[in-house]
Parts: sequence; structure tokens; C-alpha cells
Amino acid sequence: MKRKPQAQFPHLLLEAGYIKESVYHTIRNAILDGRLTAGIKLPSSRDLAEMMSISRNSVIAGFERLTDEGYLITKQGSGTYVSTTVPDELVRLISKTYHIEPPQYSELNLNPVIARLTPLWENSRPNTDKQAMFNIGIGCIDQFPHDLWGRLLGRVWRKSKYEITHYNHSNGYPPLKKILVDYVRSTRGVNCHEEQIIIVNGTQQAINLAVNVLLKKGSSVWLDDPGYDSARAVLTASGVNIAPIPADDEGMDIAYAAEHYPDAKLIYTAPSHQFPLGTTLSLPRRLALLEWAQQNEAWIFEDDYNSEFRYLSKPIQALQGLDTHQRVIYAGTFSKMMYPGFRLGFLIVPKALIEPFTMMKYYSDSRSGYLEQAALAQFIQEGHYARHVRKIRKTCYLRQNALIEAINRYLPHIFQTEQTDSGIHAVCWIKSGYNQESILSACHNLGFGAQALSRYCINNQNNNAILFGYAAHSEIEITNSIIALSQALDT
Repeated sequence: MKRKPQAQFPHLLLEAGYIKESVYHTIRNAILDGRLTAGIKLPSSRDLAEMMSISRNSVIAGFERLTDEGYLITKQGSGTYVSTTVPDELVRLISKTYHIEPPQYSELNLNPVIARLTPLWENSRPNTDKQAMFNIGIGCIDQFPHDLWGRLLGRVWRKSKYEITHYNHSNGYPPLKKILVDYVRSTRGVNCHEEQIIIVNGTQQAINLAVNVLLKKGSSVWLDDPGYDSARAVLTASGVNIAPIPADDEGMDIAYAAEHYPDAKLIYTAPSHQFPLGTTLSLPRRLALLEWAQQNEAWIFEDDYNSEFRYLSKPIQALQGLDTHQRVIYAGTFSKMMYPGFRLGFLIVPKALIEPFTMMKYYSDSRSGYLEQAALAQFIQEGHYARHVRKIRKTCYLRQNALIEAINRYLPHIFQTEQTDSGIHAVCWIKSGYNQESILSACHNLGFGAQALSRYCINNQNNNAILFGYAAHSEIEITNSIIALSQALDT
């Protein structure tokens, strides 16, 4: 006797391995890969619910969606059938795609900027594991007051019924901006008013906004060499010309830059703590830079990402505080002091640029999240942030000491490194006779996130060094990891 079409249905489900999926995806995939053919009758919703061990309501909901999309049809008094109008071409196409290797994005006709960014992306992608030992750019995440922060978030949320429906400030949450004015004046020597502050989602968005507001395609930008790779990527994506400027013990070489790239319209600099070398832009060079920018109608983007990580002396006054010509755009961030996923920072822009930057922020992503801004405002206002900063400074100083002492004890024949007054990573110069690649290979085999200085260089050839981040790890973890590296390199 010929088997009824309906009887094949459970067997097909089990064979395809779909029985654990939702009804909708189970039946749709079976139709598209040709296992359920046009015109076949499906079991009743009650029977199918028993077969799949799910509720009948789930089956009915799946049937309804499939019917709405045209995969199934219902015949009054007869039952539910696979539609005969599903095109054979679609079924064949879906079936074939399971066996076709998708093209690489390099083979597609994409925006040429993707090709320009690919080398930078390939360099940075191996170091995206933020939990890796000795990774770069991570603060003391184990010291963050999670419970306190949770209570502040809860308090803000409970009081937010009105605010979340009316919050509409593209340039930031007003109470937070007001609090930041007093904070940056007292701790960073910045001169500003509340309306000059624009809240952003981290430093990279800040750089993007500055580029989009201030530069034209083909404009020249001074960038430290070695320098911040994400800034380099943002500038590369925007189509501007990057002018690599060498840095030494006094920071960016302003005289060299002025001589070789006199047409620059933007200077990206981290004067308080140059990344990745950790040097400070000397006062004569600060004044020279401000004077040059004024005379050449150029803008200065001051990235003050690390000023709070200063251990033995007070934070150095911001370049913006010395600016009498309104040429500096100051950028601050909280992610290093808070945690990597905390994507809030701020810009302080000259008064003439308030409207253009606010407009660009609005058309970038409308506004930053209300909840985090409101909680941060309370975190600062109630004194928690200042206490947290003091705690982090002490902790980082101890962890830096642990790293330097461990290297000097277990790897003095390989590395030359020194104590610094700031920062969250150490630059370890490789001594003659040792190979950078073999050291990096040993680090990566141990699961370490240490990075080569050369990753951050454009033309600079003085790059035979390894960077070790230390802020996120305890002293014992640091010491034990350096011992492990020493054993790996000596084998």
C-alpha cells in the first residue's frame, strides 16, 4: 500500500536534525532544502506538538507565520499543506548555498577604504582578547567597585521614569557636563564652560567627530610615530594624509613637523603621556606647538587618555589650559579608569566649534546613553570617582614595581626597562643578540597579550621593544608570568 505523504514528515525532521529547533525554522528549512516537497500535507498541530514535545500554541504560532510568508497554505476541512507556489529556483538556490564557499571580502566591490584598513586590522586583531596577560590599554579592572556601581545604576533607573522619555541632549547629559567642568578644572588645569563639553562614546568617536568637522579629504594631519594605532586607523578611513612625526624624550618633535609638513591642518597629540612611549611633551615644545597652530590656522586634538595614571607627581596641566587662541580640542576618557566596555568620554571644544561638533555628534549616533551618564554624574559628585582614582594610582604603582623588579631579576639579559611616573604598560627594549619574533612567539605560546612596539610605527625604525601591560594583573600574577616567560626563553 502506498504511504501517505503526511507519514514522511516526522522521518524527515529526525533525519535533518531539526527536531530541537523552533517550528518555524524546522519547517521552513525542510521546505527550502527540498526535504518537504510542494503539496505535502503536514500533521495536525496537536500531532506535531506531540512529535516535537512542545506546546500546541508554539506549533500554531509557527504555522501562522509560515502561512503569512507563503510557505504553507490551509485548506478548510482538509488540513495544512506545503505551498505549491514556493519557487523551485529558491529551493535549488538555498540547497546549493550549503555547499558553496562564500567569497572573501577582498573579492567584493567594497569601499576602497576597507583595503587601506586591512593591514591595520590584521595587526590589531590578534590582540583583541582583553583578558590576556600583559595586554595593552587595560586598567585595573579587578579593582572596579562593581557593587557600588550597580547600586548607582539601580538608583538612577528607579528615578528615570520621566528622564528616559524626555532626554534629548545630543551634546550630553547636563548634570554630568556641569560636574565635569569643576572636575577637569581642578584636576587637569582645563579652562572651559559647561556648553563647551560634548559627551561622546569614547576616544575613537571623538577623533571621528574632529576629523569630520575640521578636515577635508586630503588634508594633512601630524601623528606621532610610533603612535596610537586606532587614531591612525580613523585618519586612514577618513582619507586624510598622515604625516608621521618622530617622538623622542621630549615628546613629538615639533620643529621637525613644522619643517617637513607645514601644510598640516590638524595635530593629533597626547602631550601628557605619549602613546606608546610614555614620554611627556616638554613645555618649550608645548608652547611652540600652540604658537605654530595659531600662526598656521591649524587645530590641535589633545588626547588626554592617561593623565590620571600618574603615581609620584600631580597630573601635568593640559595643553588646553595653556591655549590662549582657542585652537585646542581636548578629549578625555573614563574607560581606562573604569572598565574597557565603559564607552563614555568627553570633548571640550572652542566656543566657535560648539555648534558644528554638536551637529556632527547628532548625525553620528544622536546621543550617548542616559543611564551611564546619570550614574557617572553621581559617581563623581558623591566622591566615589576621586577615591577610586587614588586607589588605582596606588595599585598601578605597585604593579609597575612588580613588573620592573621581575624583569630585572629574571630577564635582565634580554630586556632594558625603567620605572616611569605614569602609564599602564612598560616599554621593554630588547638587548643586542635577542630576536623580537622569538620573544613574541614565546609570549603568545604562553597566552600573553604583550605586543611589539613596531605595531605602532609607520616609519620609525627604532622599534626593537616589547610592550607589557601590567595594570590589570596582581603582583603575584605578574611575577609568575615573567618567571614563565624566562623559562620559555631559556629552553
